[in-house]
Amino acid sequence: MRVPPGARRVPAVVAATAALALLSGCGSKPKPARRPSTTTTTVAPTTTTARHVAVCPLTGTPAPGGKVPQRAALAVKVENLAQARPQYGLDMADIVFEEPVEGGITRFIAVYQCRSSPRIEPVRSARFVDADILEPLGQILFAYSGAIQPVIDEIDSPTSLLDDVGANKAGGAYSVDYARVAPHNLQTSTSRLYAAAKALGYPVKKVPPPYFTYGSLPSGGKPVSAVHIAFPLDVTSWTWDAQTSRWTRSYSDTGPAVQGDNVVISAANVVIMHVAEYPTPYVEDNTGAHENELTLTGSGPAWVFRNGVELTGTWRRPSLKQAAVFTETNGTRITLTPGNTWEELVPTTSPVTVSGTGPATAPGAAPPTG
Repeated sequence: MRVPPGARRVPAVVAATAALALLSGCGSKPKPARRPSTTTTTVAPTTTTARHVAVCPLTGTPAPGGKVPQRAALAVKVENLAQARPQYGLDMADIVFEEPVEGGITRFIAVYQCRSSPRIEPVRSARFVDADILEPLGQILFAYSGAIQPVIDEIDSPTSLLDDVGANKAGGAYSVDYARVAPHNLQTSTSRLYAAAKALGYPVKKVPPPYFTYGSLPSGGKPVSAVHIAFPLDVTSWTWDAQTSRWTRSYSDTGPAVQGDNVVISAANVVIMHVAEYPTPYVEDNTGAHENELTLTGSGPAWVFRNGVELTGTWRRPSLKQAAVFTETNGTRITLTPGNTWEELVPTTSPVTVSGTGPATAPGAAPPTG
C-alpha cells in the first residue's frame, strides 16, 4: 500500500480483525511504529499586547481575569453523529478541529486552555490522526473513550506527546448521562480532567504555544454570507451573523447546531484545509471499515473566513511539529481575528462552496469534486 508523501507510514501487515471498543480498547494488532518526535516541549511565555495585557495563546483574546491560566492544553474527542446531538461544551473550546473518519462521518477535537467547560459531551474514541493534528501544541492532555489497540499503543508510547486522561486511565473523571443512549452518553468536564491529570502525575502547567497567528484583516478578502462543506453524510454550513460578528454552524439534516444548553455553536474564525484522505490497514469497527489517515504536511488549498469575508489561498505545513501557515495567492500571510476558531479538515473529494460567489476554489487548485 502506498502512503502519500508527508503522511505517517503505517505498518503494512493487517491483522484479521479489530473491534472498536467504546470504553476500552481491544485488538491484537502489532503496535505501529511511532515516528520519533522532534517537538521540544516548552512553556510558552504569556503573550502580551503593547499595554501588557495577558493574551490567551490559542485565541489571541485577553485572558480571563487578566492572567493566562498556567496549565497545559486539554484536547477532548467529541462525537458528531446526529444521534450524538445536541453536544455540550464545544462553545467553550479555544479551538475545535473537525476531522473526517471512517464511513464518511466526522469527529471533533475540542481544545481547552484559557476557558473551561463544566460539561463536555458526548466523549468518544480516538484515532491515529489526532496526534498529527495536535502535535504543534506540544505535550498536552488527551481525553477520549476507547480506541483500537494500535491507537492506544501510540497514545501511551514513550515518544507520545499526548498525556492519556482517557476513560480507561482516568475513569473517575467521566460519568454516564442516563438521559441518553449508549454509546452517545459519556460526559466529563475540564475541571475533572485537569484534576485527573494531576492525580496521574502529568505535568499540567505547560502552557501551549500559539497555534494560529492573529492580526488585522488582509485586503484580499471578499464578503460572503455563508460557506458550505459537503461532507459525505451531511452538508455543514457556517453562516455570517452580522449582529454578533460570528459564524454560526448548521447541518443540512438537523438544522442549526444548538447545544443541549441552548447555545448556538459559533466561531470567530472558520479555517478550511483541503487534505488528502486515505485508508490505513487497520479495521476500525465490526462493519469492516478501515480507519483513515490524512496527509497533513506539504501544501494544499485553503480558505479562511473571518469578519464576514472569505480569504482564499494555500496552507503549508513543512512538518507535523509546525502548525499550518495560510497565505493568499500573492503571498500575503492570512491572519485570524482574535477569538475561537474551528478548523475544518476537509477531504479533497468534498466540495466547498460559498453563498453568492460560486465555488470557493483556491486559485491554482483543481475544482473540488464530489
